[in-house]
Amino acid sequence: MDPTSYAASVARGIWAAEADLVGYVPSVSVAPVISALVETSGGADGRSQQVFPLSREEEAAGVLGALPLAGKFGAVVMQDNGFGNALTALTTFNIAYHLPLLIVANTRGGLGEYNSMIHTFSQYAPALLDRVGIPAFQIDRRSSASDWEAVVTEAGVHARMTFRPVVVLAHFWNTDGKGA
Repeated sequence: MDPTSYAASVARGIWAAEADLVGYVPSVSVAPVISALVETSGGADGRSQQVFPLSREEEAAGVLGALPLAGKFGAVVMQDNGFGNALTALTTFNIAYHLPLLIVANTRGGLGEYNSMIHTFSQYAPALLDRVGIPAFQIDRRSSASDWEAVVTEAGVHARMTFRPVVVLAHFWNTDGKGA
């Protein structure tokens, strides 16, 4: 993995935020981030003791969101359209019980999006997160990869400091020289 890539920067940011475990919902859009997380956690052949797949976004919110109950901190990597699945878990568990969680979500529906259907949900994700009180910070190709690392790290620090989920909406389109 190119250490200057956006995906590698996101992985470094998650580890710098002191995540103990990272769960992800498999997607080709976040696959480069998953590969970077596995590689930087000492894993090999797509496997790691600290990075693992989950079947749905609400499962990720529950499994990784419960880590603070054991003195640990978790992060989730997913697509932003998955907030439709995760909303109940985030509001009735993570927010209600003041459980910090870092979520890095690939933003769909913006410039370069090939799937015309995805716009119908993804364009509302930032407003939806705001409405339920989940801070969301957006990054895109206008910022350098090192800026992405800093934003992801600080979002994790903010989640721990405020005892709530914090989201980074990362628009990977046209980063690292290709569409997400």
